[in-house]
Amino acid sequence: MLRPGLITSSLRTHTILRTTARSASILSKLKPDFSKYKLKEQPPGYIVGGPNDAAVGNPYDALHGSYHWSYERAVAVALIPLAVTPFVAGVDLPVFDAVFSALLLIHAQAGFTSCITDYIPKRVYGVWNTFAMRLLAFGSIVSLYGIYIMETTDVGLYGMVSKLWEQQPAEDDSYLVRPRY
Repeated sequence: MLRPGLITSSLRTHTILRTTARSASILSKLKPDFSKYKLKEQPPGYIVGGPNDAAVGNPYDALHGSYHWSYERAVAVALIPLAVTPFVAGVDLPVFDAVFSALLLIHAQAGFTSCITDYIPKRVYGVWNTFAMRLLAFGSIVSLYGIYIMETTDVGLYGMVSKLWEQQPAEDDSYLVRPRY
């Protein structure tokens, strides 16, 4: 015959084991899935499909397609006179400064986008490409806010460059004087 205390303790042990197993299954569901952060396996030579398969093209988007190169060149050409005009002509208009700063930001953002597209391709890196693009977009928005602050509360980009190029007299100019022999 079994004692009543032994049956009760085995029931407690069974209950504890059951709740522990349930907790372990819940914890395994809470464990994050890191597989989406891994690099995607690529076939040798990055060749997908056979010679008779139809080529899969990118979805049509004129902004990022045929017109994209034209937009980048137009911005780059517009930067040249805007960069030189205030220093050569002596014109200090805030409109020139704001347009130049915004076009410079657009030019830099387009260049970094091209770098991300070339060196972190979505077909290989997957989620890391998306992360890099979103980080670039966040940085561009913060930079645009910085341009706004610089233009409204400070002297602007041209004024900052002019201040950097001005010669500031030192406290002690004796080191600038050449000795006479």
